[in-house]
Amino acid sequence: MLSDQQGKQIDEYVPDYCVFDLETTGISVATDNVIEISAVKVKGGKIIDEFTSLVNPGRPIPFGASQVNHITDDMVEDAPEFAEVLPEFLAFAGEGILAGHNIRTFDMGFIYRDCRNFFRQVPDNDYVDTLSLAKACLPALHHHRLTDLASYYGIETQGAHRALNDCIMNQQVYEFLGKELQKGTAEIRRCPKCGKIMKIRNGKFGAFYGCSGFPDCRYTENIAPSGRN
Repeated sequence: MLSDQQGKQIDEYVPDYCVFDLETTGISVATDNVIEISAVKVKGGKIIDEFTSLVNPGRPIPFGASQVNHITDDMVEDAPEFAEVLPEFLAFAGEGILAGHNIRTFDMGFIYRDCRNFFRQVPDNDYVDTLSLAKACLPALHHHRLTDLASYYGIETQGAHRALNDCIMNQQVYEFLGKELQKGTAEIRRCPKCGKIMKIRNGKFGAFYGCSGFPDCRYTENIAPSGRN
């Protein structure tokens, strides 16, 4: 699972995967620390196992972070440090596909950073970011936060922003997105250069398609006038 090269993002439905979620002291991959990690292992679209642990970040949890995730300094005082918890998570996840919401720019960043710090290698698991899938499958939605998608699909959102609850919510959302992909209700445009999802972006001269792999891939396409594609 650990390698010199990290895994790649895939934009499709797979029936066997491991959803994971982090709660942190803040939003900076450079300066913040993990305070909770949870995961659910899925086989054939069904949850078969769970993993969860609070983490002592070695620093006070900012008030703003506690307001969001309801995790306090007292709760993590006797919790293990991430150097101890991370190997347990990696063993739980195994070599399968990872999944999560906004993990490409957030959660995977923390995992890669700390794996490099602790082990000098990174997980080579490929991963699915349900935020990217949701934007492609449901472009008419104004917002694509996990709770927005859960509400859209009629999924319970109580307990959001605790890692295990978010994993369970995310798993259900991914299954719904998978059904949209499988029945063909979602028309996903892919980048001809790198294969990643093309997203509608707004620029100086109006809307256009841009590769979700930006800035690594800078491929763009003009949006055809209505009635032409």
